[in-house]
Amino acid sequence: MIDYGLLAAQIESLAEGEDNTIGVLANASALIKEVSGWFWVGFYIVNGDKLTLGPFQGSPACMSIGYGKGVCGTAWERGETLIVDDVEEFPGHIACSALSRSEIVVPLKSEGKVVGVLDIDSTAAGTFTTADARGLEKVCDALSRLFL
Repeated sequence: MIDYGLLAAQIESLAEGEDNTIGVLANASALIKEVSGWFWVGFYIVNGDKLTLGPFQGSPACMSIGYGKGVCGTAWERGETLIVDDVEEFPGHIACSALSRSEIVVPLKSEGKVVGVLDIDSTAAGTFTTADARGLEKVCDALSRLFL
């Protein structure tokens, strides 16, 4: 079980006083992967009409994702966390790795606007819960000041 309060506090501590957004996101993805053991953990950053790959931990990933496309683009479009128990059943799923079975995507917001997403994949179906969603939303809240 992940202690999301502690994780958010650790990430907030990593970000404190830093203006190196990429570095902080790199450390955040490493820390989340380390405590969770999930297959892929990373960030996509809004760049015009697409999400572009940011810092991540895991196998090579898709370089860009369109607005409303796949799980990441849909979470961006809706501005809400998406949990997908079986990626094969998600219409328009973008398969960056054939090993991914389930996914959670959490919008990263600054002043109410989506500026990126935290994308996490698992090799097992049905991995993510609403408790994970709430906890990861706290983590993203801790990172939101980087985008002010």
